[in-house]
Amino acid sequence: MTSGRRNTELGLLVMVVVITGAAYVLASFGRDSAMPVNIGPFLAALCALLLAGNIVTRKLAPEADPILFPVAALLNGIGYVMITRLDEDLAGFQALWTAIGMAALVGTLAVVRKARDLANYRYTAMVVGLVLLVLPMTPGLGREVNGSLIWVRVGPVNFQPGEFAKVALALFFAGYLYDKRELLAASTRKLGPLHLPEPKYLAPLLLAWGASLVVMITQRDLGSSLLFFALFVVMVWIATGQARYLVTGTLLFAGGAWFAWRTFSHVQDRVTTWIDPWQDPYGAGYQIVQSAFALAAGGLGGTGLGQSGKVEFFAAETDFIFVFIAEELGLFGATLILMAYLLMVGSGLRIASRSDYSFDKLLATGLAALLGLQAFLIMGGVTRLLPLTGVTLPFVSYGGSSLVANYVIVALLLRISDESIRTPAVQRRIERAKRAQADAELAAKQAKADAKAAKRGRRSSKASA
Repeated sequence: MTSGRRNTELGLLVMVVVITGAAYVLASFGRDSAMPVNIGPFLAALCALLLAGNIVTRKLAPEADPILFPVAALLNGIGYVMITRLDEDLAGFQALWTAIGMAALVGTLAVVRKARDLANYRYTAMVVGLVLLVLPMTPGLGREVNGSLIWVRVGPVNFQPGEFAKVALALFFAGYLYDKRELLAASTRKLGPLHLPEPKYLAPLLLAWGASLVVMITQRDLGSSLLFFALFVVMVWIATGQARYLVTGTLLFAGGAWFAWRTFSHVQDRVTTWIDPWQDPYGAGYQIVQSAFALAAGGLGGTGLGQSGKVEFFAAETDFIFVFIAEELGLFGATLILMAYLLMVGSGLRIASRSDYSFDKLLATGLAALLGLQAFLIMGGVTRLLPLTGVTLPFVSYGGSSLVANYVIVALLLRISDESIRTPAVQRRIERAKRAQADAELAAKQAKADAKAAKRGRRSSKASA
């Protein structure tokens, strides 16, 4: 089984090398009508990185999912080819960050031998995540780029701490919900039509809501704000199985977004541009208008790799790289990118469903949701399904912080996948017995709460009579 999974992964990685190498050559022919002079070193470096990744997973996570790493590598490779088309200097930095990201994957697999041990550091992860979130607001460190205060400069290095904060907060959310899921699922209070748990257990939900609004207001980062809060709401919903948290969280964020829209000009500008970018096609709406032209120029089959250039963008290698791909590869190519993300998220959810440990389930679900939500936010923004946000397209957009953080996410999912297969049958039975006992205790608490509510209702009826 072990060699079969890793051999499947190796076969998929060979396909990734072929696809990425072919795209690199075709892009060079389309742009310069010549074979790229560095095709040999490029393919050698690509093969070395991917082969090293396969060897490491054979050694450290032999039973891990064989699909996740190749899909991430494919997206990374396509993104690199497109960045090379746009800016060769940035492509050199992206190659360096790819190597660092691979090192982060290896380091995570080497350090984290049991994902569930991370539950012991949940509050440490919370502190680290919150510190990273507010770090750009520190005088002397934070830098504002394109209207968003999300960058930090330490000497010659610039990075986005929010990319690492999302991983830390996912760890905290998984650990907190692992401890409090029964209490959050119990309904001991009634507020109108809503049945709610004790107020003290709702505090983290309100804290996450407040933190997301702080990010949106002070850092002018709509994408990260929505990403963090949506992550927590989804994980609460999965942990408790109560749709009321999904509804309540949506209403809370909608109320906060409405307040921000009425109060802050930068939020109003984003929404106004989203609704009608044509009112200022050479100013605030320029990027969205150009995006529409590029999507139209791509059609079904695309203009061809290296053949675009009729439509110009700012920051095409970051926010609008999906549109750039859709222009050169057409609707078919854009759909393949979308399918790759669906396959990645589906693999993460499959890993969560197969795990016998509640913390692992929650963490895998949260990490898969992070990748899916982030991809949805940016692809929805550039196609005008949503207001444009500043998040990156995972593994594809230019950016070292995002690339490294996302490879850490892949490593954690690989670790959970490996554990779920290698967990002995006796331990699985023990975990199932614990879950059954927890479910019975939850049912007893719910019955007791319902009895108290009914008793209070009878007393109120007698008093009114």
